[in-house]
Amino acid sequence: MFFLHFLIIKHSTDLIQIKFESFINEFRKPYLNDPIEYLRRIRNFEKSLMRIQYLNSFRLHNESAYFGLTKYSDLSPEEFRQLSNLNFLLIIKIFMANLVLKNNRKSSTNKRFKKRRHIISGTELENANIPPKFDWRDKNKVNPVRNQGKCGACWAFSIAATVESMVAIKTEKLYSFSAQQLIDCVDQNRGCQGGDTCSTLEWITKNNITIETSDDYPERDYADECHSNAKKPGIGNESKMIELIYNHGPLIAAVDASTWQNYLGGIVQYHCFSDRNHAVQITGYDLTGPIPFYKVRNTWDINFGIDGYIHIAIGNNLCGIAEEVSALNTQDIPSSFYN
Repeated sequence: MFFLHFLIIKHSTDLIQIKFESFINEFRKPYLNDPIEYLRRIRNFEKSLMRIQYLNSFRLHNESAYFGLTKYSDLSPEEFRQLSNLNFLLIIKIFMANLVLKNNRKSSTNKRFKKRRHIISGTELENANIPPKFDWRDKNKVNPVRNQGKCGACWAFSIAATVESMVAIKTEKLYSFSAQQLIDCVDQNRGCQGGDTCSTLEWITKNNITIETSDDYPERDYADECHSNAKKPGIGNESKMIELIYNHGPLIAAVDASTWQNYLGGIVQYHCFSDRNHAVQITGYDLTGPIPFYKVRNTWDINFGIDGYIHIAIGNNLCGIAEEVSALNTQDIPSSFYN
């Protein structure tokens, strides 16, 4: 009996190793000949296999999210969190502390801070002319998905992407703006360690900042010294978000991406929480099928999910998607963008 048990365990271990070495070859991992790193990564890989099996067990519909091996499947949860690091609450605290320091009055600080957060209210679509399906990509107002690399600056990429879209809506010209400029130059954020979309958009509009193009200020995998010579944030209602997407433009949302490590496709309906740690752009929505969903543009390259996108079900604030929503008004974009 013991011998049979041993054979089963050995067979299971052998299968994992075969899958792992296939994974190494597919994603061109560099540690095949590094025994210490190999051992560490195969342990993470085995845990990913268990998570994949668990998450796929909840699929109730053909359109439900499905999970499998991705280039992130050998990362520990801590390493993956670092990849999607927004440090949202920490950045808010830092920004609040800066306001306290400037004003030296806590009450006035709170008033100023609250004015920056516009609450979206209401429960149903008020505009009967809203179509059941819409995506700004179809209007050529959204650029291809970019790759933030190892730099945890999703906040900067989502802002650059949304400024691109809003400028395109106003001018019919689709530029590629530099996330690296924001990473390097926005003082109240922490570069590749996280940032706040709200305070950054305020910084852009109040200081009449022009974001340079990616060609003029190219992206790197790290924060550097600054070399560079508006929005309506909201909390809550998803029907209002749909109206904003159609009538206004793409939105920025802070989300919980901790369960996206092995996402391959489909619509996320379960096991996505609200501990916001990542920033994304919502480019569209689809209300036509049995599971209405947002079309969410990520920053982990086009080989993530659905050509770089993830679909998140509408209606239950999945992944905390309705908790911290930002939109940029075209009139808030500095005039230098159009010159």
